[in-house]
Amino acid sequence: MAVSAEPSAQVELDVLLERKEVVADGVVRLTLRHPHGEPLPAWEPGAHVDLVLGPDLVRQYSLCGDPADRSVLQVAVLHEPAGRGGSQHVHSTFTEGCTVRIRGPRNQFPLVPAERYLFIAGGIGITPILPMIRAVAARGASWQLLYGGRTRSSMAFAGELHDRYGDRVVVRPQDETGLLDLDSFLVADAEIYCCGPEPLIAAVEQRSPARLHVERFTAKAVDGERTSFEVELAQSGRTLVVPEDKSILHTVEEAGITVMSSCQEGVCGTCETGVLEGVPDHRDFVLGDEEQAACDVMMICVSRSRGPRLVLDL
Repeated sequence: MAVSAEPSAQVELDVLLERKEVVADGVVRLTLRHPHGEPLPAWEPGAHVDLVLGPDLVRQYSLCGDPADRSVLQVAVLHEPAGRGGSQHVHSTFTEGCTVRIRGPRNQFPLVPAERYLFIAGGIGITPILPMIRAVAARGASWQLLYGGRTRSSMAFAGELHDRYGDRVVVRPQDETGLLDLDSFLVADAEIYCCGPEPLIAAVEQRSPARLHVERFTAKAVDGERTSFEVELAQSGRTLVVPEDKSILHTVEEAGITVMSSCQEGVCGTCETGVLEGVPDHRDFVLGDEEQAACDVMMICVSRSRGPRLVLDL
């Protein structure tokens, strides 16, 4: 995973919802444009933006349009009635012409240079894969997509992908073909990109491909002892005690210090904070192994401390 942009570098602005269109059962694509026609922030395949839906309702959605087109940003949102309220808000209250506040883009799922790629998508996990396929196809790299979903009608963009790229796209609706046949698809000499529900990601991870890149939309359970510890905030000179039952983020916010955050599950990278002293107990799904070992940044919404004290760049 890539290091996310520094919080201070984040762009936050209001854009217009130019178009809201149904692209599959329960999935709408939003096309967002600057209200004054100015270019929107640059981004690369794998990036996402936050939709700021309310004071305590911020959700992340992968950009699925064309990075070369700075006039619009596009995301696709799956309606999840049993979710945490974000998709319900988008589907029920967003109308064409309304104002939408966005934050980002950020990229924890970057496309690395390679000669061969395998893409594995489950359901709405196709969204970050779309611009990746466009990029690798444009430069003539070898690639293939394995795309699964509940039903064919629920799989956004499946038809247009197959029409455009033919046999490179393998569409496998579960009600027609069962679970994805990962064993026959995975090969050792490719960069593998996987996005989708947790059972799919876990199944791919269990097969331990060497060059695997994943993006989670929700956090998986993480075991680990929760003890209290101190955090010194270098910029303010304050020292706070983080109790067993609270995160660093909540402790800092309760002390009146504003920190940009979003998912609060360790999957989006918004709350990335510099570590000046101490060893973090990383519990996020953003930083890779080398980045976690460097101990110079942490996601304070979920990660804790391995020792009695941390000094943070806050």
